[in-house]
Amino acid sequence: MAKSRARKTVVLGMLGTTLDNGQGPQRWTRWRPTVALCQQEDLLVHRLELLHPPNASALVATLVSDIRQVSPETEVRGTPLAIQNPWDLEETYGALLDYVRGYAFNPEAEDYLVHITTGTHIAQICMFLLVESRLIPGRLVQVSPDPRDRAGPGTHTLIDLDLSQYDTLAARFRQEQREGLAFLKSGIDTRNAAFNRLIERIEQVAVQSRAPLLITGPTGAGKSQLARRIYALKKARRGVAGPFVDLNCATLRGDGAMSALFGHVKGAFTGALSDRPGLLRQANGGVLFLDEIGELGADEQAMLLRALEDKRFLPVGADREVESDFQLIAGTNRDLQLEVERGRFREDLLARINLWTFRLPALRERPEDIAPNLLFELDQASEAVGTRVTMNKEAQAHFLGFATSQEARWSGNFRDLNAAVLRMATLADGGRITRDVVDEELERLREQWRPAGTQAGPGARDLVAELLGDSLAAELDRFDRVQLADVLSVCRTSRTLSDAGRVLFAQSRAQKKSINDADRLKKYLARFGLTWADVSGRGAQAGR
Repeated sequence: MAKSRARKTVVLGMLGTTLDNGQGPQRWTRWRPTVALCQQEDLLVHRLELLHPPNASALVATLVSDIRQVSPETEVRGTPLAIQNPWDLEETYGALLDYVRGYAFNPEAEDYLVHITTGTHIAQICMFLLVESRLIPGRLVQVSPDPRDRAGPGTHTLIDLDLSQYDTLAARFRQEQREGLAFLKSGIDTRNAAFNRLIERIEQVAVQSRAPLLITGPTGAGKSQLARRIYALKKARRGVAGPFVDLNCATLRGDGAMSALFGHVKGAFTGALSDRPGLLRQANGGVLFLDEIGELGADEQAMLLRALEDKRFLPVGADREVESDFQLIAGTNRDLQLEVERGRFREDLLARINLWTFRLPALRERPEDIAPNLLFELDQASEAVGTRVTMNKEAQAHFLGFATSQEARWSGNFRDLNAAVLRMATLADGGRITRDVVDEELERLREQWRPAGTQAGPGARDLVAELLGDSLAAELDRFDRVQLADVLSVCRTSRTLSDAGRVLFAQSRAQKKSINDADRLKKYLARFGLTWADVSGRGAQAGR
């Protein structure tokens, strides 16, 4: 039987023109990294690939001779690299990459080490990247002098960049990620699987990217709070250093809109008594959150697009452009693609800001998350009223039973939930919310969510009769009438057909049984001769 050949150790390293230098007998009193590498008792270097500048042939010859004395088994092969500026990253990496691509690696028979003690810092970084990317199939090796014996070989350390072997590091990374996810969710232990996946993706993108983010969703779904959390997370991870600047674009009106966003110079218009930097310049180096971006006018949209693409813009009345480098987070409850089709929003601006688009679901679409959010709101309310507020089990169960039912509209989403808990906390004697307090709040919510034009009480005209007429409504089975009434009530409190569909078919969406909620709702209404215009309020008189 043939005896297997022993594997050889091959080291690739850069010549240290300063650390490896030395002439005459005195050189043996100095610690020279490349020579020391070949003196390690428990590391036999069979071949040393010594990369060096073309004008260092004399120093290379000395090293070859000295290594032959301390390690006769080591073959030294010198290779000149024509790098004009060893501190130029692009040039250095390009030269090393060309060398590596042309090298005949044989991992089946040889183990490869990359020596990173010598060479410029740029060269060391390039060597690290080549190993980390597996273009060099090996590990890193570093030697260090012995402070008690500067002429001795010192010690060496092997560094494997296969992070999968470092369970502790991997565990710390996972813990950091979990902390980031919890932070984005305000510490709320959310249970909705789709929402948790959404937050995971937002955390990944927020940490790694400075591209614009577009957060969509109904009013009160938490877009502003999430934007602030994203900023805080980025700042904690050293992703941004500048401030968080936010603006609700719905508050911008008239000539002041351009000035608020882009600033103005003194005398630009009547009343401009001094320079104004504008919000874009204030956000330099940080994050600019523009909520309800769909409310921006055409001129502001054009200027914003230029600022995003070139990081430059012209303040009102100025003849010189200014610069600002910020990350944009945009929020909207509108369908911006529909706004583009209607000519109300620039298509090129939408293309620029929707690289990363995340839709926050309505509270009704996350019934399993109402319970943990209730506990969060109780903590918030406790701070607001200045005392610890709790709910007994009966009161909590009663509230959650209503909150997760079809009767609960949550048209204002988390704003409604926050207001409801705050009201109950304010009325809670001794900080204890009882069943009576809950009953009072639920009646208030029912009245708040009652469709406009309807009255409370048994004698009130219902939506079914209002839209179909008394005679047609009377022909419906009770089952169909109750179902239709609920559907019509949701439609009356929804902004679009798609929004209503998402609320009505939330469970189907979670189980991926519904492909087109809007079309499904449209077909259901058609069974009763109704259209979205009829039930949304714009054509409510049509059924009479």
